[in-house]
Amino acid sequence: MITLLDKESALLFANEWVTAWNQHDIERILSHYSDDVRVFSPLIVERMGLPEGYLQGKAALRDYWKPSFSLTPPLCFRLIDIFLGVNSVAILYENIGRRLVVENFTINQDMKVSSVTVHWSLGGLSNDIATNMNE
Repeated sequence: MITLLDKESALLFANEWVTAWNQHDIERILSHYSDDVRVFSPLIVERMGLPEGYLQGKAALRDYWKPSFSLTPPLCFRLIDIFLGVNSVAILYENIGRRLVVENFTINQDMKVSSVTVHWSLGGLSNDIATNMNE
């Protein structure tokens, strides 16, 4: 089944997701995900040492995310933009380290996230690319 989110649904999802993270409410965060969700992230490779770069299931995510709430400075996301797709929504936000992050959420027929792919900004690389294109 194809699920094209409308603007209001995408805004609601993104704002609720960011609010749940900023309140450090793990159960509220997990409520957005299907039980068998897969999350692909460079941070999983970096922190967990898993070369495949993904975790599957809410229990694995709970264990993985819970330590994030004790970071100093406290974990805080700032929503920048939202992108709509077929069966998906992508969120651009700034994280605690002021790194830009895009998370692409695949939404299932139950309106739960079935998979997520996380992308990190390379920092100032976009400025370098723009400079090279103008030369």
